[in-house]
Amino acid sequence: MSATFDQAKDFFLQGLAHYQAGRYEQADAQLAASLALLPGRPSTLTNLGATRLKLGRAGEALELLDEALAQEPGNVEALGHRATALAELGKLHPALAGVEQVLALAPGLGQAWSLRGSLLKDLGRTEEAAASFEKAIAHGADAELNGYYLASLRGGQAPSAPPRHYVENLFDGYAGDFEEHLVRVLNYRAHDVLAGGVRKLQRRFASALDLGCGTGLCGPLVRPLAQRLEGVDLSANMVERAGRLGAYDQLTQSDLVEYLAVSPRRYDLVLAADVFIYVGALEPVFAAVARAMDAGGVFCFSVEESAQAGGFQLQPSLRYVHSEAYVRSLAAQHGFTVTDTVRHPIREDQRKPIPGLFCWLTKA
Repeated sequence: MSATFDQAKDFFLQGLAHYQAGRYEQADAQLAASLALLPGRPSTLTNLGATRLKLGRAGEALELLDEALAQEPGNVEALGHRATALAELGKLHPALAGVEQVLALAPGLGQAWSLRGSLLKDLGRTEEAAASFEKAIAHGADAELNGYYLASLRGGQAPSAPPRHYVENLFDGYAGDFEEHLVRVLNYRAHDVLAGGVRKLQRRFASALDLGCGTGLCGPLVRPLAQRLEGVDLSANMVERAGRLGAYDQLTQSDLVEYLAVSPRRYDLVLAADVFIYVGALEPVFAAVARAMDAGGVFCFSVEESAQAGGFQLQPSLRYVHSEAYVRSLAAQHGFTVTDTVRHPIREDQRKPIPGLFCWLTKA
């Protein structure tokens, strides 16, 4: 028994180390091995549940956390992860009840206040949500992230960009069912519209770059038009899935502007389909693309169009919208000519079309 316990403990500690380092697949394997040797241990069940949440397997996480809580009903860590699992499964009211239970036991837990704010926002209770995000900051939760959430509800001066880790974690978790949800459920068509406009140019490009390539929806559409095609995305999971297509000559996990700043290559086609909703201020992107592109190159992209005349705004959806005037001003500042624009829905949100502005620019 002692040898079994020691081996299970080793697996458990290795799993925790992998989890803390962000190696969630390895963490899952080690924690599952520990649980197999010593079934039913609440600490192992809780940590394995947390790991499966990170892997986007919320249903499996919920089962593990329920098993842990059957033995330790007041386990705050397990209760918090369980509320998160319910939220990810779209069960907002049970999730909110769960987080209220957490806060009754640990009222100073900033992350729980943050989750409460997100749930209340999704339930349309915006004032309560904003108050929860303020509480989250007051109790030591991520001030940048919760400040971003607050800005989406309170209006005023929007942050110039979302927190980097927010975008990275969002799409790492979304990668598994990204295409199925985006294309089949939300009727996403930005990649078709953007690539269709490039095809109308009837030219072949020497070197193309897909900014924010995601799982590679643009890749097969652009591949026949380019001698070389690269993709870059902030999410490692998105890049991994894009690599399965075989459409790209090179894929890189990186921030878009940082990648353009260090890439030695010149591009005569740069496209960004439904990417700038998670960028905000576009000045750094335009400057970086202009530096990496010779005269005659094409820069094309979509934005969610703002109804206001100003530059960009952050919406309660946590997505940015941009005005046509802002895009045209940036084009002029950075040596681009706007050769074509098209208005077309990008996707649907709660079955309502989201207005999109598609732009094709040529480097002067």
